[in-house]
Amino acid sequence: MVDAFVRLVCPECTKEWQDNPADLQDLRSNFSCPGCHATRRLTEFMRTERDLEAVKQFQ
Repeated sequence: MVDAFVRLVCPECTKEWQDNPADLQDLRSNFSCPGCHATRRLTEFMRTERDLEAVKQFQ
């Protein structure tokens, strides 16, 4: 089985990382950057539209 991942980027500190979309919380919920701890909606951390669509498939 191939693991899926989405690319995330913090809109404040620009830290980039990858995460499994199945492990992420609801897109409308608040999410905190692991680097600077900025808190925003999870959708604002999605790097591309494709990453957003991948997360939607797992919810």
